[in-house]
Amino acid sequence: MSRCRGCDAELKVTFLDLGLMPLANSYLRTAEETAGECRFPLHAFVCEGCLLVQLAHNVAPEDIFTDYAYFSSYSESWVAHARAFVEGAIGRFGLDGSSRVVEVASNDGYLLQHFRDRGVPVLGIEPAVNVASVARSAGIPTEISFFGTTTASQLAADGLVADILVGNNVTAHVPDLHDFIEGMRILLGPEGVVSLEVPHLLRLIERVQFDTIYHEHFSYLSLVALEPVVVAHGLRVFDVEELPTHGGSLRLFLCHAGSDRLTTEAVAALRRTERAAGLHDLATYLEFAPLAERCRDGLRSFLARCQARGETVVAYGAAAKGVTFLNYAEVTADEIAYVVDRSHEKRGRLVPGVHLPICAPSEILRTRPDVLLILPWNLREEIMTQMSEVRSWGGRFATAVPEICEVW
Repeated sequence: MSRCRGCDAELKVTFLDLGLMPLANSYLRTAEETAGECRFPLHAFVCEGCLLVQLAHNVAPEDIFTDYAYFSSYSESWVAHARAFVEGAIGRFGLDGSSRVVEVASNDGYLLQHFRDRGVPVLGIEPAVNVASVARSAGIPTEISFFGTTTASQLAADGLVADILVGNNVTAHVPDLHDFIEGMRILLGPEGVVSLEVPHLLRLIERVQFDTIYHEHFSYLSLVALEPVVVAHGLRVFDVEELPTHGGSLRLFLCHAGSDRLTTEAVAALRRTERAAGLHDLATYLEFAPLAERCRDGLRSFLARCQARGETVVAYGAAAKGVTFLNYAEVTADEIAYVVDRSHEKRGRLVPGVHLPICAPSEILRTRPDVLLILPWNLREEIMTQMSEVRSWGGRFATAVPEICEVW
């Protein structure tokens, strides 16, 4: 029996079981590779003790992140989001040339570049060698390592102290939450600030975002589940912001428990919001699986109607959430001709599991499909703007989460 990574209780209660799934970012290079493709259980549980939603089966992080196909800078809206955070943090926390900003899972330098350009010293910590190399080539000093107590202790022993320690969309990716948070404590200066951005479990449930469940995401986070882990390591949440990114996220600001920083009313307000939404009640979690099944069935019915009308459907975005959805719905090449993506790392490869070809967005202009199904629904407006020419031949856009929505 697996045990909770938050409180060590036995995991018994299913949140959503998606069956055997491929690794979402393990894109195949050739058709021959499909024969040896590995699939792993994708079964999310909710802990009866601390209500942390999590995967019970751990795929080794080295199998997921060492050669990674996700580059943050390909999303214009995400880079703009990072720039806005930097401007706010510099002003709020008085950062200058004497400060140090460290980002965990710094990817290709999408965020740290903005601190660097403002004269604030930076260090990235990124485990994917191919992604870290891009950051280094852009002038972002980057430590190639998985973050935890070992890495934090080594850096601290070298005299490095973080005034701001950033972790955007990485907390869910770590199999050992306690080791990760303890590493934050070790590296954080006495009056330093940790800024963590995490997709909010409350929005995942409300908006049926089951497609954000994949092997990279070991945990699905809420304040009610994460705060006890933070407190156990001598840190506290002193402020929180609710963000629209990734379908609804939290930005949690942490400091040492003994810091002089005042805790804002926003923290208490979020506690009340989560309680009112039922996140303290196990029954809330048990209602989710039927909603995901209905969403999957809605996509299957939509594709069947398109086939009956002789319409061609193409998907935009070979992102991890799209891989989960396409595999859960068991989509075939007869239903979706191909997938396009802006990432050069993904083009020419095959989508894991369903093996649809991944092409450049220009292929849409050449083949003129009837429907462009946007898989990364959180970037819907950005993608519709980029691909506005689809409307010129009468094509239309569609999303499938939380239900099928067609935009003419």
